[in-house]
Amino acid sequence: MDTPRLVEKLLRGDRRALARAITLVENGSPELREIMAGLAPHTGRARIIGFTGSPGVGKSTTTNAVVRAARARGLSVAVLAVDPSSPFTGGALLGDRVRMQEHATDPGVYIRSMANRGHLGGLSWAAPHALRVLDAAGFDVVLVETVGVGQAEVEIAGQADTTVVLCAPGMGDSVQAAKAGVLEVADVFAVNKADREGAKSTLRELRQMVAMKDRADDEWKPPIVMMVAVHDEGVDELWERLDAHFAHLESGGGLAERRRRRAREEVQAIVLDLLRSRIGVGDGGALESAARDVAEGRRDPYAAADLVLKELDA
Repeated sequence: MDTPRLVEKLLRGDRRALARAITLVENGSPELREIMAGLAPHTGRARIIGFTGSPGVGKSTTTNAVVRAARARGLSVAVLAVDPSSPFTGGALLGDRVRMQEHATDPGVYIRSMANRGHLGGLSWAAPHALRVLDAAGFDVVLVETVGVGQAEVEIAGQADTTVVLCAPGMGDSVQAAKAGVLEVADVFAVNKADREGAKSTLRELRQMVAMKDRADDEWKPPIVMMVAVHDEGVDELWERLDAHFAHLESGGGLAERRRRRAREEVQAIVLDLLRSRIGVGDGGALESAARDVAEGRRDPYAAADLVLKELDA
């Protein structure tokens, strides 16, 4: 299928074209430029919600429950579930997709698993482009589930309109909660498995942490939702909090700012990749030559970097 035809079919909602486009994104295909150009006028309509948190808190179960909530409201949903890659084979179990099989035959739901391929931050290198493809495909809501690697998993905050941080009883004390950078990116907190012992203690610790931050009167204060996702308990309240946050962003101009920031980071990543390819990595590349000069004491690293930049401008 030629690229213009692929884009045309994707915009009409063809699932095979959608799957093919995301595969091209994952593989960094040369066709990617043309695909992105064709999709650009059709993006910016989907609402992107990210779910992050430590392994075992129930991200997949919660995402699955939120899909049901969105469908009950007549919204079409795409799910991008990022799974960790094997350091040996590069493959991934893609278990999140297995857990969402109840939606497999629903024409209003599209589920795509994506290996992170060693990328840190909880997502994958291809995730921003994949989100753009899903947005252009016409979904009302795109849910992004991150790998679940711990405190450093904050990249989702730069890709989502609303970020949900999931916690669970017994996953760490208040000191752990206070130092975890992932908790600082939350727009909504959800304490899953709230029927377990220690749930009230987790709620109290989160309330203390939220109260510690100074906020302007009009600044959003992250709410905390108690839920048992496996039984659909608290899911409707979670959806109401998600709606409230989105309305807050729209009314205060925060939505447009978040999306500009997202676009800025996406463009910056592409620029950096292009620069890496231009400076060269082989024996004849400017970077390798500069590195030899630094290693052998002929230049300091700043002077070497200036030289590489001058060669790029030449």
